[in-house]
Amino acid sequence: MLKITGLTKKFGDLKAVDNVSIEIPQGQMIGIIGRSGAGKSTLLRTINRLGDATSGTIQFGEGDTNTTIDINALKGRALREWRAHCAMIFQQFNLVPRLDVITNVLMGRIGYNGTMTALLKLFSPAERAFAINALDRLDISPQALQRADTLSGGQQQRVAIARALVQEPKLLLADEPISSLDPRNASIVMDALQKINREDGITVISNLHTLDTAKTYCERIIGMKQGTFIFDGPPKDLTLNLLRDIYGVGEDEEDEEFSTAITSTSIEMATDEKESPEAVNQ
Repeated sequence: MLKITGLTKKFGDLKAVDNVSIEIPQGQMIGIIGRSGAGKSTLLRTINRLGDATSGTIQFGEGDTNTTIDINALKGRALREWRAHCAMIFQQFNLVPRLDVITNVLMGRIGYNGTMTALLKLFSPAERAFAINALDRLDISPQALQRADTLSGGQQQRVAIARALVQEPKLLLADEPISSLDPRNASIVMDALQKINREDGITVISNLHTLDTAKTYCERIIGMKQGTFIFDGPPKDLTLNLLRDIYGVGEDEEDEEFSTAITSTSIEMATDEKESPEAVNQ
C-alpha cells in the first residue's frame, strides 16, 4: 500500500504539488493525466525521492507484514534501497549510449552492489542471468550485446524497463514512457508494463499524455490540475466535462493539448497494425 497524505512540493512560491492525498493498494495500474505543468512528473519524482517534499507524508507498506516505511524520513543506505525498490522509467530512457544493452540493464543493480562495482562491471553470473531473463521477458534479449545507441526508441525503452525489473521493484513509476514513441512501439511498451503489473503484482503508476492509452491499460485514472487531484476513479467515470475541467478548457474553446489527449488513436492504430498481415510479416 502506498499512502500519500497532504503532500506538497514547492519551488519558490509555486506549488507544483499542492496538498494531495491518496491511497494506492498493492498491484494496481494507475494512469495520471493532465496538461503539461500539472505536477505529474513532480509527483512521481517526490515519491521516488529524486526530489524532497516540502510537507506531507509518503508511506509504503506491503503484504501482511505491517511494516510501513516513512519515505520522506529515509537517508543514506535506506534511501538508496528505496530508490532501488521504487524503480523509475523516464521519457528519454536514460541509457548510457556507448554501453551494450546488458550492461545498461545491470546498472539497475547499483542499489545492491554500489557504484564502483557497476562502473567496473563486476557483476556476478547470477546477476547476468537475471538481466538476460529480464530482457527475454521484453523480447529484446537478442540485442543484449549491441550498443544501446544502435537500438530504436521502442527498443531502448524496453531496455529501460528491463533495467527497472532487475532492481526487483515493489513499485514502478513511469514518467511519460511512450510520449516519444510511434504508435506501434507505444503499444509494445504499454503491453509490457501491463504484463509486469499482472504477472508480478507490481504497482505501476504512469504519467500518460493520451486518454485512450490510460483507458486501455489502467484500472484507475487520476486527473491532475495545477498540482491537485480533481479526478480519481475508473476510466468509465471520466466524462468529457470532467476532462475539460482537468485540462482547463471551456466547452467552445479550442486547445491543441486537450485535443491531442482526447482524440489520439495511437493504441487503436497500433492494435490494427499488429493484427494486419503486413504487421505480422514485419
